[in-house]
Amino acid sequence: MYYRGDVTFFRETVRAAALFHDLGKLDEQFQRILTTNAKEATPNHVDAGTGYLIERNLVEAAFLVYAHHIGLQSIPEERAKAELFLRDADLFEQTNRRLQEFKSRHDSCSLPDVPDGRHLQSDWTGLTRRIALSCLVDADHGDTAANYRKVLPTSRPAPRWKERLVALDKYVQDLQSQEGEGERSSLLRDIYQSCRDADTGPSFYTCDSPVGTGKTTAVMAHLLRTAINKKLRHVIVVLPYTNIIKQTVDVYRKALVLPGENPHEVVAEHHHQADFEAEDTRHVATLWQSPIIVTTAVQFFETIASNYPSRLRKLHELPRSGVFIDETHAAIPNSLWPQTWRWLMELAEAWKCHFVLASGSLPRFWELRDMIDVPEKLPDLVNQKLRKRALRYEQKRVHAIRHRDVLDIPGLERLIASTPGPRLVIMNTVQSAAVIADYLAKKYYGENYSINIDASSVLHLSTSLTPEDREVIVEAVKRRLALSFGHSGRDFTLVATSCVEAGLDFSFRSAFRERASTSSLIQIGGRVRRRNEDFEPMLIDFKIEDEFINRHPAFSLSSQILEKLFDEGRIGTDSPSDLVTEALRRELMSDTNAKYELIKQKETDGDYPEVAKLYKVISENTRLVVVDPRLIKKLEEGENVSSRELNRKSVQIWTDKLTKTCAFPIEGFPGIFGWPEEDYDKVFLGYMKGMLQLLKTESEGGGVI
Repeated sequence: MYYRGDVTFFRETVRAAALFHDLGKLDEQFQRILTTNAKEATPNHVDAGTGYLIERNLVEAAFLVYAHHIGLQSIPEERAKAELFLRDADLFEQTNRRLQEFKSRHDSCSLPDVPDGRHLQSDWTGLTRRIALSCLVDADHGDTAANYRKVLPTSRPAPRWKERLVALDKYVQDLQSQEGEGERSSLLRDIYQSCRDADTGPSFYTCDSPVGTGKTTAVMAHLLRTAINKKLRHVIVVLPYTNIIKQTVDVYRKALVLPGENPHEVVAEHHHQADFEAEDTRHVATLWQSPIIVTTAVQFFETIASNYPSRLRKLHELPRSGVFIDETHAAIPNSLWPQTWRWLMELAEAWKCHFVLASGSLPRFWELRDMIDVPEKLPDLVNQKLRKRALRYEQKRVHAIRHRDVLDIPGLERLIASTPGPRLVIMNTVQSAAVIADYLAKKYYGENYSINIDASSVLHLSTSLTPEDREVIVEAVKRRLALSFGHSGRDFTLVATSCVEAGLDFSFRSAFRERASTSSLIQIGGRVRRRNEDFEPMLIDFKIEDEFINRHPAFSLSSQILEKLFDEGRIGTDSPSDLVTEALRRELMSDTNAKYELIKQKETDGDYPEVAKLYKVISENTRLVVVDPRLIKKLEEGENVSSRELNRKSVQIWTDKLTKTCAFPIEGFPGIFGWPEEDYDKVFLGYMKGMLQLLKTESEGGGVI
């Protein structure tokens, strides 16, 4: 058991909930439906188990049973009811009258009973309740998926941490031998060794070495040593953007997978939040079962904050795991860090987790008294002398300048054309990136353009493309960046969203960043002259206003703070970590609605639906939209589809925009949609091909039918 609290009470509670969560299914009507597979409304089967466990004073177990379909509810609201966990007064009384009948049937199946509970107030936190519910739900959903889809449990690869560390050491040594000698290669070697040799005793570490200094492998070396010493179950790598998952996964599969192993089972990649409640879709849910899991910040943090069963299903895999939160600066909105830090501390202290927070522009929020209850210093994997050496190297490499005039689209095009290629342009929204890319393509090639990713003067990369299609474009960008200077294929412009500002091994000559935040500007510098090449780099911050350029509300305050830091002359002089920490402090002080305080209070009160509602890494809900016609056909025909295939061939589209698009529901798969093949461009605009057509129609007074 990985819990440092009252292990016996935790086990007894989950066991009691597991034994009686389906007690109401012993109702004759329910048995008839199960036996005949009849398509009729089923009676509520939850009240019976809930009522019985309350009678036995097993209130926490009753809460889990009550929540195993509807999710963890608000404790204050439940306490205000005439009866605890009351859903329907008439049905509740009817169920109570039949409790003994159900219990007799339960006993006749030779199922065990549970002892009466304690007449004590439970000291469980919200996180403990979520993990307990996760244990119950995973078993329940797994059984249901196996029953309906004949899905058999898969064997898990062994951790084999010692062997993987040996393999990683060899992989890094081979890379270092290819790098040759020089200031950068020396820095990479020393940072890897510093991380690998760090003491594994503390539960928290930071790693704020600059971009391009090998954090992907260096932090993994530390976590593998920690996994050996602390007997960790998993190593979870959390990334802010879906498109950098593939690059990271590729590195880890090359470096950590041992002979004879299946790379997809050893290093799992989770691109989207694919959690499904309906019985027909539970078999395609993503689970954290591999030794090494690479996932998104949205999936990781919103799982911890959730109250809903399907999303919590995988949470019980988190205890006693090592977690690498890479690009921490971009992981979650700043307002979420105060409560998140409480959860991370509890996971470390009560559930034996180990954390590394890393970034080339790491905000030290844990030191801010306005943000954290008890500010503290965290040890760094890279010693102070080595950090200063790395910072000096970074300051010589690139610095940012500000374009003072507000641009329109033609103005931005002229600015881009005035600089040497290859060029990178980062826009704040998927729509804005598609609009700029489309404008450039039409200017270069005419209205009916066709894009060849290995020769075109403009490329596009955003989450409007599936993970599978983004990988193709990323590889094309790498090939073209590797060409010699003067080669025509090297003179191109990549228009993208913030999904490429961190984690990707790109090195452009010129870069342009729509004004967003201090950390975003610093991070995009990591995609310019990354290897200290022999050319003069250019990094320009700009503002733009035009008809189809939509603003990202999350950057409203942070862009103002960045402009103020430019005015104060601090951009290019302060260290990246100092800059982003100061920007974070100012943003927090300007948070007039104090959302972070509200989330903390709701969690303390046990108002779990409200916490889940307030805690959004991405401000709006999205839906999974499958764009591959063959996969849509497989789903419609009832063929088994893996969660990996579903993730790689789909995109996420805002729920509130879905009705305005050409998306269509896929029969038999609630919550999953399809996209017309003719409205998706797999080499350039992705689903924005169809969306731009709709935007143009709307601007001309038309509408969607």
